[in-house]
Amino acid sequence: MKIFLDTANLDELRKGASWGIVDGVTTNPSLIAKEGKPIEEQVRAICDIVDGDISAEVVATEFKAMVEEGRKLSKIHKNIIVKLPLIRDGVQACKALESEGIRTNVTLCFQAGQALLTAKAGAYIISPFVGRIDDMGYEGMTLIQDIVQIYKNYGFKTQILAASLRTTNHVIAAAKAGAHIGTLPFKTLDGLFNHPLTDKGLEQFLKDHAKAFGNK
Repeated sequence: MKIFLDTANLDELRKGASWGIVDGVTTNPSLIAKEGKPIEEQVRAICDIVDGDISAEVVATEFKAMVEEGRKLSKIHKNIIVKLPLIRDGVQACKALESEGIRTNVTLCFQAGQALLTAKAGAYIISPFVGRIDDMGYEGMTLIQDIVQIYKNYGFKTQILAASLRTTNHVIAAAKAGAHIGTLPFKTLDGLFNHPLTDKGLEQFLKDHAKAFGNK
């Protein structure tokens, strides 16, 4: 499973990229706004840090405006994926942009039927939201499993990006379910490294080495 960072913060991206395990980045208008920079400036800086798919989202909600904005975003960098909301005009814009060779990420997916429509429109990526479904009292990971099964049944090429992964268990479950990509906050990525037995084991190894060899 590819790992994307869900952030527009350059410091987080630099640190994550330094580990050599980040395959791409997802952003949205909220994340960009938090950094206080114009979207084109911030996205271009992100592309300089991470060499992989970088999702940049339109803010238009009408078909023609989304297509125009998507074309503009796609020209920022060759790695840009145009992110579109899963509404009627968004799916229509997905079809139009993909027909021009502009890759799209259709976001805010909350049920498998939406994912089916998105795949038929030819999206490069579909982004179902796990954590937000959990918030409603349902099992968000079931959505990932359902989409994986549907896409497998019909040979759809759209990549499944498990979004709103808030815990390390979410990440593991998404990988087990067969998601092609998981996007997660920096804090969650950092947490995947951690286990108390790893720390305890390393401490013991170093103590044993020091006891046997001292500072030689």
